[in-house]
Amino acid sequence: MYLTQEQKQELFAKHGKGKDDTGSAEGQIALFTHRISHLSEHLKRNRKDFNTERSLVKLVGKRRSLLDYLMKKDILRYRAIVKELGLRK
Repeated sequence: MYLTQEQKQELFAKHGKGKDDTGSAEGQIALFTHRISHLSEHLKRNRKDFNTERSLVKLVGKRRSLLDYLMKKDILRYRAIVKELGLRK
């Protein structure tokens, strides 16, 4: 299932600076998190789908890079997005 344009705009409006702000780190992290959760559910049903597994690993790496960047750049924004998305336990 792909995200519609409206769903993406809603995601960026909620986590980014606005619905048209698709480049902010927070918006990208939120989008990657949504895609990661979707791919994880897919892999629970299709264990042998190795192409999806590879895509999932790449997405997790991209999200990790953005989170590292945000942590170095602005620790308060980092803490806010991690808490908002529930990434750490």
